[in-house]
Amino acid sequence: MSDHISGPRAIADPVTDITDVFAFPSPESPRHLVLIMNVFPYAGPSACFSDAVTYRLRVRSVSIALDKRAFAVGAEELSFDCTFDVPAGADSGGQPVQQGRCTMPNGAIVPFRVNDENGAETEGLHVFAGQRSDPFFLDGPMAAQTLATRQLAFKQVGSDRLYGKNVLAIVLTMEWATVLKGGPMFAVVCETLTSGKRPIRLERVGRPEIKNISLGAKIFDPVNRDLEIRDLYNNEDAFNLSEHYVGAYRARLNANLAFYDGLDGKTDWPLDDHGNHPLTELLLADYLVVDASKPFCETSYLEIEQAMLEKREHSTCGGRWLNEDVVDFILTLYVNAGNGPRIRDGVDGPISWSSKVCPYMAPPNRPEVA
Repeated sequence: MSDHISGPRAIADPVTDITDVFAFPSPESPRHLVLIMNVFPYAGPSACFSDAVTYRLRVRSVSIALDKRAFAVGAEELSFDCTFDVPAGADSGGQPVQQGRCTMPNGAIVPFRVNDENGAETEGLHVFAGQRSDPFFLDGPMAAQTLATRQLAFKQVGSDRLYGKNVLAIVLTMEWATVLKGGPMFAVVCETLTSGKRPIRLERVGRPEIKNISLGAKIFDPVNRDLEIRDLYNNEDAFNLSEHYVGAYRARLNANLAFYDGLDGKTDWPLDDHGNHPLTELLLADYLVVDASKPFCETSYLEIEQAMLEKREHSTCGGRWLNEDVVDFILTLYVNAGNGPRIRDGVDGPISWSSKVCPYMAPPNRPEVA
Protein backbone atom coordinates (compact mmCIF):
# COMPACT_ATOMS: atom_id res chain seq x y z
CA MET A 1 0.00 0.00 0.00
CA SER A 2 1.26 3.46 -0.91
CA ASP A 3 2.63 4.29 2.55
CA HIS A 4 0.00 2.64 4.70
CA ILE A 5 1.30 0.68 7.71
CA SER A 6 4.86 1.40 6.56
CA GLY A 7 6.77 0.06 9.54
CA PRO A 8 6.31 -1.07 13.15
CA ARG A 9 5.80 2.45 14.52
CA ALA A 10 3.09 3.26 11.99
CA ILE A 11 1.27 0.05 12.86
CA ALA A 12 1.44 0.86 16.56
CA ASP A 13 0.17 4.44 16.19
CA PRO A 14 -1.99 4.78 13.05
CA VAL A 15 -3.00 8.39 13.74
CA THR A 16 0.61 9.34 12.86
CA ASP A 17 0.75 7.05 9.81
CA ILE A 18 0.92 9.05 6.56
CA THR A 19 -0.80 7.00 3.85
CA ASP A 20 -0.31 9.26 0.82
CA VAL A 21 0.99 12.61 -0.42
CA PHE A 22 -0.26 14.41 -3.53
CA ALA A 23 0.83 17.60 -5.28
CA PHE A 24 -0.72 19.02 -8.44
CA PRO A 25 -1.75 22.31 -10.07
CA SER A 26 -5.39 23.00 -9.33
CA PRO A 27 -7.75 21.77 -12.08
CA GLU A 28 -9.88 24.81 -11.23
CA SER A 29 -7.21 27.51 -11.42
CA PRO A 30 -3.68 27.43 -12.87
CA ARG A 31 -2.63 30.03 -10.26
CA HIS A 32 -3.12 27.53 -7.46
CA LEU A 33 -1.08 24.56 -6.29
CA VAL A 34 -2.74 21.78 -4.28
CA LEU A 35 -0.93 19.79 -1.59
CA ILE A 36 -2.64 16.85 0.12
CA MET A 37 -1.51 14.80 3.10
CA ASN A 38 -3.52 11.72 4.10
CA VAL A 39 -3.10 9.94 7.44
CA PHE A 40 -4.71 7.21 9.54
CA PRO A 41 -5.37 4.14 7.34
CA TYR A 42 -8.69 2.36 7.91
CA ALA A 43 -9.99 5.39 9.82
CA GLY A 44 -13.25 4.61 11.62
CA PRO A 45 -16.27 6.95 11.78
CA SER A 46 -15.05 8.61 14.99
CA ALA A 47 -11.39 8.93 13.95
CA CYS A 48 -9.77 12.25 14.82
CA PHE A 49 -6.46 13.97 14.25
CA SER A 50 -4.14 13.72 17.24
CA ASP A 51 -3.72 16.75 19.52
CA ALA A 52 -0.17 15.52 20.28
CA VAL A 53 1.03 15.53 16.67
CA THR A 54 2.10 18.25 14.23
CA TYR A 55 1.13 17.42 10.66
CA ARG A 56 3.71 19.24 8.55
CA LEU A 57 3.85 19.91 4.81
CA ARG A 58 7.34 21.02 3.71
CA VAL A 59 8.07 22.81 0.44
CA ARG A 60 11.36 23.85 -1.17
CA SER A 61 12.11 25.35 -4.54
CA VAL A 62 13.93 22.90 -6.79
CA SER A 63 15.62 22.91 -10.17
CA ILE A 64 17.35 20.38 -12.37
CA ALA A 65 21.10 20.28 -11.77
CA LEU A 66 23.47 21.32 -14.54
CA ASP A 67 24.46 17.73 -15.26
CA LYS A 68 20.73 16.87 -15.62
CA ARG A 69 21.21 13.81 -13.43
CA ALA A 70 19.78 15.08 -10.15
CA PHE A 71 17.72 17.84 -8.56
CA ALA A 72 19.23 20.93 -6.99
CA VAL A 73 17.09 21.68 -3.93
CA GLY A 74 16.95 25.19 -2.52
CA ALA A 75 18.13 25.78 1.03
CA GLU A 76 15.15 27.91 2.05
CA GLU A 77 12.17 25.93 3.27
CA LEU A 78 8.52 26.85 3.74
CA SER A 79 6.46 24.74 6.13
CA PHE A 80 2.73 24.53 6.76
CA ASP A 81 2.04 23.10 10.24
CA CYS A 82 -1.41 21.75 11.05
CA THR A 83 -2.29 21.11 14.69
CA PHE A 84 -5.51 20.06 16.34
CA ASP A 85 -7.41 20.39 19.62
CA VAL A 86 -8.88 17.57 21.64
CA PRO A 87 -12.37 16.88 20.22
CA ALA A 88 -15.11 18.70 22.11
CA GLY A 89 -18.35 16.79 22.12
CA ALA A 90 -20.23 15.56 19.06
CA ASP A 91 -22.35 17.15 16.36
CA SER A 92 -25.98 16.32 15.57
CA GLY A 93 -24.86 13.30 13.57
CA GLY A 94 -22.79 11.93 16.42
CA GLN A 95 -19.46 12.87 14.83
CA PRO A 96 -16.75 14.38 17.05
CA VAL A 97 -16.29 18.15 16.78
CA GLN A 98 -12.64 19.06 16.38
CA GLN A 99 -10.93 22.38 15.76
CA GLY A 100 -7.61 22.82 14.02
CA ARG A 101 -5.28 25.49 12.75
CA CYS A 102 -2.75 25.79 9.97
CA THR A 103 0.32 27.91 10.64
CA MET A 104 1.64 29.38 7.40
CA PRO A 105 5.33 30.05 6.65
CA ASN A 106 4.83 33.76 7.41
CA GLY A 107 3.39 32.94 10.85
CA ALA A 108 -0.24 33.63 9.92
CA ILE A 109 -2.68 31.16 11.48
CA VAL A 110 -5.73 29.84 9.66
CA PRO A 111 -8.28 28.31 12.07
CA PHE A 112 -10.70 25.70 10.72
CA ARG A 113 -13.18 23.06 11.81
CA VAL A 114 -12.52 19.45 10.89
CA ASN A 115 -15.02 18.01 8.38
CA ASP A 116 -16.29 21.45 7.38
CA GLU A 117 -16.86 21.01 3.64
CA ASN A 118 -16.25 24.72 3.05
CA GLY A 119 -12.93 24.66 4.84
CA ALA A 120 -11.33 27.99 5.78
CA GLU A 121 -9.20 30.48 3.96
CA THR A 122 -6.99 33.49 4.26
CA GLU A 123 -5.26 35.51 1.59
CA GLY A 124 -3.66 33.04 -0.79
CA LEU A 125 -4.48 29.82 1.11
CA HIS A 126 -7.53 27.56 1.50
CA VAL A 127 -7.47 24.75 4.09
CA PHE A 128 -9.67 21.67 4.39
CA ALA A 129 -9.22 18.87 6.92
CA GLY A 130 -11.49 15.92 7.47
CA GLN A 131 -12.37 12.34 6.78
CA ARG A 132 -12.41 11.29 3.12
CA SER A 133 -12.52 8.13 1.04
CA ASP A 134 -9.06 6.58 0.70
CA PRO A 135 -8.03 7.26 -2.92
CA PHE A 136 -5.28 4.64 -3.08
CA PHE A 137 -5.79 1.25 -4.72
CA LEU A 138 -3.60 -1.86 -4.91
CA ASP A 139 -3.83 -5.64 -4.70
CA GLY A 140 -1.64 -5.89 -1.62
CA PRO A 141 -1.87 -9.67 -1.10
CA MET A 142 -0.67 -10.35 -4.64
CA ALA A 143 2.16 -7.85 -4.20
CA ALA A 144 3.25 -9.90 -1.16
CA GLN A 145 2.79 -13.12 -3.13
CA THR A 146 5.08 -11.77 -5.85
CA LEU A 147 7.84 -11.35 -3.26
CA ALA A 148 7.21 -14.77 -1.71
CA THR A 149 7.16 -16.72 -5.00
CA ARG A 150 9.62 -14.46 -6.87
CA GLN A 151 7.16 -14.41 -9.76
CA LEU A 152 4.56 -11.87 -10.84
CA ALA A 153 1.44 -13.07 -9.04
CA PHE A 154 -1.10 -10.42 -10.04
CA LYS A 155 -4.41 -11.52 -11.52
CA GLN A 156 -6.49 -10.03 -14.30
CA VAL A 157 -8.97 -8.87 -11.68
CA GLY A 158 -7.38 -8.07 -8.35
CA SER A 159 -8.69 -7.48 -4.85
CA ASP A 160 -8.25 -4.11 -3.16
CA ARG A 161 -8.21 -4.28 0.64
CA LEU A 162 -8.56 -0.49 0.78
CA TYR A 163 -11.86 -0.60 -1.12
CA GLY A 164 -14.41 1.37 0.87
CA LYS A 165 -11.92 2.51 3.52
CA ASN A 166 -11.37 6.06 4.77
CA VAL A 167 -8.47 8.28 5.80
CA LEU A 168 -8.05 11.67 7.43
CA ALA A 169 -7.02 14.28 4.86
CA ILE A 170 -5.41 17.73 4.96
CA VAL A 171 -5.87 19.66 1.73
CA LEU A 172 -4.06 22.96 1.10
CA THR A 173 -4.85 25.01 -1.99
CA MET A 174 -2.52 27.98 -2.39
CA GLU A 175 -1.65 30.79 -4.76
CA TRP A 176 1.86 29.52 -5.21
CA ALA A 177 3.35 32.69 -6.69
CA THR A 178 2.44 34.69 -3.56
CA VAL A 179 2.48 32.09 -0.76
CA LEU A 180 5.66 30.27 -1.81
CA LYS A 181 9.10 31.52 -2.75
CA GLY A 182 11.03 30.61 -5.86
CA GLY A 183 9.64 28.01 -8.21
CA PRO A 184 7.83 27.29 -10.38
CA MET A 185 9.22 23.85 -9.57
CA PHE A 186 8.85 22.64 -6.00
CA ALA A 187 9.85 19.63 -3.90
CA VAL A 188 7.18 18.47 -1.43
CA VAL A 189 7.53 16.24 1.65
CA CYS A 190 4.98 15.60 4.40
CA GLU A 191 5.78 14.61 7.97
CA THR A 192 4.19 13.80 11.28
CA LEU A 193 6.08 14.97 14.39
CA THR A 194 5.55 14.96 18.11
CA SER A 195 4.33 18.34 19.35
CA GLY A 196 6.43 20.35 21.77
CA LYS A 197 9.69 22.23 22.00
CA ARG A 198 11.75 19.26 20.84
CA PRO A 199 9.66 17.59 18.12
CA ILE A 200 10.60 14.11 16.99
CA ARG A 201 9.93 13.04 13.40
CA LEU A 202 7.62 10.04 13.40
CA GLU A 203 7.07 9.51 9.71
CA ARG A 204 7.85 11.25 6.43
CA VAL A 205 6.55 10.63 2.93
CA GLY A 206 7.40 11.98 -0.49
CA ARG A 207 6.89 9.50 -3.31
CA PRO A 208 4.44 6.57 -3.11
CA GLU A 209 5.59 3.01 -2.50
CA ILE A 210 9.13 3.86 -1.46
CA LYS A 211 8.95 2.19 1.95
CA ASN A 212 6.63 -0.73 1.18
CA ILE A 213 7.31 -1.90 -2.38
CA SER A 214 10.81 -0.44 -2.78
CA LEU A 215 12.41 -0.77 0.69
CA GLY A 216 10.18 -3.18 2.60
CA ALA A 217 11.40 -6.60 1.47
CA LYS A 218 14.49 -7.83 3.36
CA ILE A 219 15.15 -11.19 1.70
CA PHE A 220 17.05 -9.86 -1.34
CA ASP A 221 19.36 -7.55 0.60
CA PRO A 222 22.80 -9.17 1.05
CA VAL A 223 23.96 -6.48 3.48
CA ASN A 224 21.03 -5.81 5.85
CA ARG A 225 18.85 -8.90 5.50
CA ASP A 226 17.82 -8.89 9.17
CA LEU A 227 17.11 -5.13 9.39
CA GLU A 228 13.60 -3.60 9.43
CA ILE A 229 14.75 -0.45 7.73
CA ARG A 230 11.53 1.56 7.43
CA ASP A 231 11.37 3.15 10.88
CA LEU A 232 15.00 4.16 10.53
CA TYR A 233 14.18 5.66 7.13
CA ASN A 234 11.20 7.54 8.62
CA ASN A 235 13.50 9.31 11.08
CA GLU A 236 15.46 10.90 8.24
CA ASP A 237 15.21 14.42 6.91
CA ALA A 238 14.22 13.89 3.28
CA PHE A 239 16.37 16.83 2.20
CA ASN A 240 19.42 15.81 4.25
CA LEU A 241 19.93 12.06 4.59
CA SER A 242 22.32 10.94 7.31
CA GLU A 243 25.67 9.84 5.95
CA HIS A 244 25.68 7.11 8.61
CA TYR A 245 22.66 5.25 7.22
CA VAL A 246 22.39 6.17 3.54
CA GLY A 247 24.53 3.16 2.65
CA ALA A 248 21.93 0.86 4.17
CA TYR A 249 19.12 2.47 2.19
CA ARG A 250 21.19 2.30 -0.99
CA ALA A 251 21.94 -1.39 -0.52
CA ARG A 252 18.27 -2.20 0.07
CA LEU A 253 17.12 -0.25 -2.99
CA ASN A 254 19.79 -1.79 -5.21
CA ALA A 255 18.77 -5.30 -4.15
CA ASN A 256 15.01 -4.84 -4.40
CA LEU A 257 15.05 -2.90 -7.65
CA ALA A 258 17.24 -5.61 -9.21
CA PHE A 259 14.71 -8.21 -8.04
CA TYR A 260 11.82 -6.42 -9.74
CA ASP A 261 13.87 -5.93 -12.91
CA GLY A 262 14.39 -9.68 -13.16
CA LEU A 263 10.74 -10.66 -12.85
CA ASP A 264 10.24 -10.71 -16.63
CA GLY A 265 13.39 -12.71 -17.26
CA LYS A 266 15.43 -9.89 -18.77
CA THR A 267 17.48 -6.94 -17.57
CA ASP A 268 16.24 -3.47 -18.47
CA TRP A 269 18.18 -1.67 -15.73
CA PRO A 270 21.80 -2.90 -15.81
CA LEU A 271 23.70 -2.15 -12.60
CA ASP A 272 26.86 -0.06 -12.71
CA ASP A 273 30.33 -1.33 -11.79
CA HIS A 274 29.55 -0.73 -8.10
CA GLY A 275 26.26 -2.65 -8.16
CA ASN A 276 24.10 0.48 -8.13
CA HIS A 277 20.73 0.44 -9.88
CA PRO A 278 20.10 3.41 -12.22
CA LEU A 279 17.02 4.45 -10.20
CA THR A 280 18.54 4.22 -6.73
CA GLU A 281 19.92 7.73 -6.34
CA LEU A 282 16.80 9.22 -7.87
CA LEU A 283 14.55 7.40 -5.38
CA LEU A 284 16.77 8.29 -2.44
CA ALA A 285 15.86 11.91 -3.19
CA ASP A 286 12.44 11.04 -1.81
CA TYR A 287 10.17 14.02 -2.44
CA LEU A 288 7.44 14.82 -4.93
CA VAL A 289 8.58 17.26 -7.60
CA VAL A 290 5.83 19.37 -9.16
CA ASP A 291 6.05 22.15 -11.76
CA ALA A 292 3.33 24.65 -10.88
CA SER A 293 3.75 26.50 -14.17
CA LYS A 294 2.55 23.50 -16.19
CA PRO A 295 -1.16 22.77 -16.62
CA PHE A 296 -2.94 20.15 -14.53
CA CYS A 297 -2.39 16.62 -15.84
CA GLU A 298 -3.99 13.40 -14.65
CA THR A 299 -1.07 11.08 -15.51
CA SER A 300 2.19 12.85 -14.82
CA TYR A 301 3.74 11.06 -11.84
CA LEU A 302 7.56 10.86 -12.18
CA GLU A 303 7.50 12.42 -15.69
CA ILE A 304 9.87 15.19 -14.61
CA GLU A 305 12.30 12.62 -13.21
CA GLN A 306 12.09 10.43 -16.33
CA ALA A 307 12.73 13.46 -18.55
CA MET A 308 15.76 14.31 -16.45
CA LEU A 309 17.17 10.77 -16.82
CA GLU A 310 16.57 10.93 -20.59
CA LYS A 311 18.15 14.42 -20.74
CA ARG A 312 15.07 16.01 -22.26
CA GLU A 313 12.71 18.77 -21.17
CA HIS A 314 9.76 17.61 -19.12
CA SER A 315 6.35 18.19 -20.67
CA THR A 316 3.95 17.86 -17.72
CA CYS A 317 3.48 19.21 -14.20
CA GLY A 318 4.82 16.03 -12.60
CA GLY A 319 3.77 15.72 -8.98
CA ARG A 320 0.94 13.29 -8.37
CA TRP A 321 -2.81 13.39 -9.03
CA LEU A 322 -5.32 11.53 -6.88
CA ASN A 323 -6.79 9.18 -9.50
CA GLU A 324 -3.57 8.13 -11.20
CA ASP A 325 -2.83 4.40 -11.13
CA VAL A 326 0.68 4.82 -9.75
CA VAL A 327 1.02 1.14 -8.79
CA ASP A 328 0.77 -0.03 -12.41
CA PHE A 329 3.17 2.74 -13.40
CA ILE A 330 5.71 1.85 -10.70
CA LEU A 331 5.55 -1.89 -11.42
CA THR A 332 6.03 -1.30 -15.14
CA LEU A 333 8.92 1.08 -14.50
CA TYR A 334 10.66 -1.32 -12.13
CA VAL A 335 10.05 -4.53 -14.12
CA ASN A 336 10.66 -3.48 -17.72
CA ALA A 337 11.49 0.26 -17.74
CA GLY A 338 8.56 0.79 -20.10
CA ASN A 339 10.17 -1.46 -22.70
CA GLY A 340 7.49 -4.11 -22.39
CA PRO A 341 3.79 -4.54 -21.65
CA ARG A 342 2.18 -2.61 -18.82
CA ILE A 343 2.38 -4.55 -15.57
CA ARG A 344 -1.08 -4.48 -13.97
CA ASP A 345 -2.05 -5.40 -10.44
CA GLY A 346 -5.66 -5.97 -11.52
CA VAL A 347 -7.08 -3.05 -9.51
CA ASP A 348 -7.86 -0.09 -11.73
CA GLY A 349 -9.55 2.34 -9.38
CA PRO A 350 -10.86 3.08 -5.87
CA ILE A 351 -14.45 2.78 -4.70
CA SER A 352 -14.97 6.50 -5.42
CA TRP A 353 -13.07 8.68 -7.87
CA SER A 354 -11.75 12.00 -6.70
CA SER A 355 -13.17 15.11 -8.34
CA LYS A 356 -11.59 18.21 -9.88
CA VAL A 357 -13.34 20.49 -7.39
CA CYS A 358 -11.95 21.38 -3.94
CA PRO A 359 -11.49 19.49 -1.62
CA TYR A 360 -10.98 17.04 -4.52
CA MET A 361 -11.10 13.82 -2.51
CA ALA A 362 -14.38 11.86 -2.44
CA PRO A 363 -16.53 12.04 0.71
CA PRO A 364 -16.01 9.30 3.31
CA ASN A 365 -17.51 5.88 2.77
CA ARG A 366 -20.29 4.74 5.04
CA PRO A 367 -19.38 2.13 7.65
CA GLU A 368 -19.92 -1.43 6.54
CA VAL A 369 -23.02 -3.05 7.98
CA ALA A 370 -22.44 -6.53 9.32
